[in-house]
Amino acid sequence: MIMSCYFMVTVYVDQPEKRAAYDEYIARVRPIVEKNGGKYLVRSEKIETFAGNWKPDRIIVIRFPDRNTLERCFGSEEYRAIAPLRTESVRTQAVIIDED
Repeated sequence: MIMSCYFMVTVYVDQPEKRAAYDEYIARVRPIVEKNGGKYLVRSEKIETFAGNWKPDRIIVIRFPDRNTLERCFGSEEYRAIAPLRTESVRTQAVIIDED
């Protein structure tokens, strides 16, 4: 039985002057993710810290049918072409979570 795989990203906008490049990335990445089987579960900047001092500016959670689909999406030529819009404008941390 193949289990879903989740991709969770926290985004930190440390350089607001570069936000336009990140906004372009946001607009261009969604069709790539969806074309590759990803379904956005959360894309939000409405974040409230519940415990501790973890406070990203944005959180994204995407469900993929399986890990191979996730890896194919983010390894695709189409994704790699837009990745610099993200890497050069914001700081991110990401984890992959496989369902038990």
